[in-house]
Amino acid sequence: MEWIEHGERSIYESPWVSLRLVDVEVPGGLRFDHHVVRRARPAAGAVVHHPDRGVLLLWRHRFITRTWGWEIPAGGVEADESLVDAAAREVLEETGWRAGPIRHLFGYHPSNGISDQRFEILAADGATYEGEPSDPSESERIEWVPLPAVRDLVWSGAVTDGLSLTALSWWLLHEAPA
Repeated sequence: MEWIEHGERSIYESPWVSLRLVDVEVPGGLRFDHHVVRRARPAAGAVVHHPDRGVLLLWRHRFITRTWGWEIPAGGVEADESLVDAAAREVLEETGWRAGPIRHLFGYHPSNGISDQRFEILAADGATYEGEPSDPSESERIEWVPLPAVRDLVWSGAVTDGLSLTALSWWLLHEAPA
């Protein structure tokens, strides 16, 4: 069954996020205001794999959830950027490594019951070291993690954010060398 939208109004607006109240009706009668978080642009994350080094990961703290975890390089897609360009920029800014050829894998809505946010997952084959990251506040450390250890990190719960967990799980299932 498809819910009917009767309109929406803004509660809060910023360059990054919009909080809206959407007047919805469930077929059969119930009508109510539903909170919705809207994002103007997607986020892009890249699984960067090198056959000899492993997967390029960041160890970082997220103040919102008060958690530490391993993450793939990721960030917002600018208005004038392609997904590939955004992923390449984020990898370089956050790690200091220039990603090799990048390809789009898939996209998804991580919280489609409350938000229209979209994550786009890409993969890069290899990378070349360019220097220190331009934004050192992104992580405490950057490491090439061998493939068996990446599997262990995913299965042990050391990958705590949804974008990275989904990207790495999908990549391990469909792309990782046997």
